[in-house]
Amino acid sequence: MAASLRSQRVIQRLAASSRSTPRSFLTANRKTLSGPCIICQHQLSNAAATRSRSPLQHRAFTTTVRNLNPDSNSDNFSEIPNAPNTTTYYTIFPQTLPTGPPPSSPFAVDVALLRREFLQLQNTIHPDKYPPGPTKQAAESLSATINEAYRTLADPLLRAQYILREFHGIDVTAEDGAGSHPLDPELLMEVMDVQETIEEVGEGPEAEAQIADMKKENDERLRGCVEALGNAFDEGNVEAATGECVRLKFWVSVAEGLKEWEPGMGGIRLVH
Repeated sequence: MAASLRSQRVIQRLAASSRSTPRSFLTANRKTLSGPCIICQHQLSNAAATRSRSPLQHRAFTTTVRNLNPDSNSDNFSEIPNAPNTTTYYTIFPQTLPTGPPPSSPFAVDVALLRREFLQLQNTIHPDKYPPGPTKQAAESLSATINEAYRTLADPLLRAQYILREFHGIDVTAEDGAGSHPLDPELLMEVMDVQETIEEVGEGPEAEAQIADMKKENDERLRGCVEALGNAFDEGNVEAATGECVRLKFWVSVAEGLKEWEPGMGGIRLVH
């Protein structure tokens, strides 16, 4: 009976949650990416820890590359010298990601190399190099596109959602995404138990230590989930990758709740 009630509470909270995308534990502070160009901002966060690339083996399926921006490298950006190919987020960074999305390349991304190429691109096409007019506007638009591409590819959750949506037509963030790719009941119960444990943390001196321990436990869950997600993509198993992507979003939401916890704040909001 208690388990049934908990499951109902999970479903109710998920239905009421917003559709916003939570920050990932593996990515840099996204506030540094607001605005048209990161170079114009004074506080640049350190690059996220890099992950080693595993040898690529071609699998049973192939990735279908779609032109996500029909106007890319046409009249919009033709007047900007050395403008990157913006057909997809992967083509924007040919030095770091020369072979495109998985399974042609590993899911794991060397974020340090990606950031280096990102900053080089932003310096090359910086809007301040152009006088007011159409070319400057195009440079601003291109700069914003490069910002978004970097932000997406540097974050495992956003990267996975992007690959599934743009290369496989699976949008796990859509209104019906949760219904189309539901989580197993055991995971729902585990997430619910974690949330209730957070709610039960008191306000005494031991509370912060409890939350710190829970953060460490959740970080391990996140690392394991990202590893499983990468393996699924690298093996060409889109179904498994989809399930791990939905799973990862739950644990990222828990990580955000733990990060924002304050004594006496009560429950945390799950984003699904």
